Amino acid sequence: MTRTPLTNLDEVQLLDTTLRDGEQMPGVSLSPGEKVDVARELDAAGVHLIEAGSACTSEGEREAIRRVADEGLDATVTSFARGVKRDVDHALDCGVDGVNLVVPASDKHVETKVGSTRDEVVETTVELVEYAKDHGLWVEVLGEDGSRADLDYLERLLGAGLDAGADRICYCDTVGAADPERTAEVVSRLADLGPTSLHTHDDLGFGLANVHAGLKAGADTVHGTVLGVGERAGNVALEEVAIALGESYDVDTVELSRLYRLCRTVSEATGVALPPNKAVCGANAFAHESGIHTDGTLKDGTMYEPYPPETVGRERRLVLGKHAGRAGVKAALAEHDVAVDDDELREVVARVKELGERGKRVTDADLLAIADDVRGRERERHVELVDLSATSGGNLPTASVRLRVGDDERVASGTGAGPVDAGLEAVRAALAGDGDGERGSDDERDGVAFELDSYHVDAITGGTDAVVTVEVDLSRGDRSVSVSASDADITRASVVGMVDGLDRLLAAEADAANAEPGAVADD
Repeated sequence: MTRTPLTNLDEVQLLDTTLRDGEQMPGVSLSPGEKVDVARELDAAGVHLIEAGSACTSEGEREAIRRVADEGLDATVTSFARGVKRDVDHALDCGVDGVNLVVPASDKHVETKVGSTRDEVVETTVELVEYAKDHGLWVEVLGEDGSRADLDYLERLLGAGLDAGADRICYCDTVGAADPERTAEVVSRLADLGPTSLHTHDDLGFGLANVHAGLKAGADTVHGTVLGVGERAGNVALEEVAIALGESYDVDTVELSRLYRLCRTVSEATGVALPPNKAVCGANAFAHESGIHTDGTLKDGTMYEPYPPETVGRERRLVLGKHAGRAGVKAALAEHDVAVDDDELREVVARVKELGERGKRVTDADLLAIADDVRGRERERHVELVDLSATSGGNLPTASVRLRVGDDERVASGTGAGPVDAGLEAVRAALAGDGDGERGSDDERDGVAFELDSYHVDAITGGTDAVVTVEVDLSRGDRSVSVSASDADITRASVVGMVDGLDRLLAAEADAANAEPGAVADD
């Protein structure tokens, strides 16, 4: 494809504000440990600047920022600071590398919010920039609500910040009110003053479009959050900025292959689920169900994908349902080393379509059960849940399980953040044979022979007695399987799904070992 160059830059720097602006999303509150975990992933992906939080918020927030600053990350670690000296002092106390100094730019903020005047704001900004630079801080000056500010005044304000020693200035579309044309107009003026960043929100759906307009107008750095988390409609999504610039304009930002892992980390820390239709990280981003699409994709991966899933650390998925075709079903069976003849394939496809017509997602376990039945094979269970009990009262949710593993029965207990988590730990402990599912170090859990790759819950009936369906994706080594289970008890549905998935994985390994004498299991 022939493209118009977006920018003359080979690299655009990214400033991640997930730990500050992203945490302002209603219902999101990150512990110091969670902030450190996210910061490590951001740094591993090569994010250039990390805004670790707002040091003025509380002593607890300052402790979290200190922990991130003490990690020795390659990224520049900063703190949000309002236009007051004590905010800069709080940032200095946290040991950060720099501050993102936010000062009012629009008259709404200058007069109504802080009760000041344009001249006073300019004077204060100069004093604070000089103070921060005198104390060895990297400084970025952000004109809050800049997209709605008088452009001549915004130019004067941010220009004064640069003259006072600021390292860069930032165009802020604080409430997501600007369109790309307004963004280009403002940024083209600011970029003539010095290094300019972009901070955009998605209230009008223009978040990424405004980033592109701003970069084309001369900006060189983009603020964003992972998954686009943030107040109201959220910030521009960092992973979308990175993949769009890399794939469409050959502009480097971060290590693209770590984007999915980064999104997963932020999803787990914030509790914000990955939308299935989300670019880069959504479950359906590289999933194909339609028979025509699946057939084309199997012949040529670029047929229905703009870039290979491996680019962002993903794998392609063939999803089975009412639109499935012969090629897709055959490929899905082959992934589990199941071979069928033409007549058997025709019957399996018919049953898959029938199941899909009933509105059910056809999991790997469903497919394999259908294949076993069509081929007239009785399946021998390798792992089976015999009994489960779970309690969530008090401060320590616990669960105990009795599993039949081969000819043995194993009993184990576990604790966790909730009864489902405790059930997972109990299953791990039973398989490891230690009878105790208390959390330990990674080294202590090396004997656990499976990974829970994804976990999703849907209520399928209403009322207080609602039945839920739990869908899990499990893996062992290079094998993976998807399973669903339904029950009025979410803990039981979760454990049944995990155990059934493990049973399928172990069965596949046993079949492979029988087909290849001398093969050794990977645990």
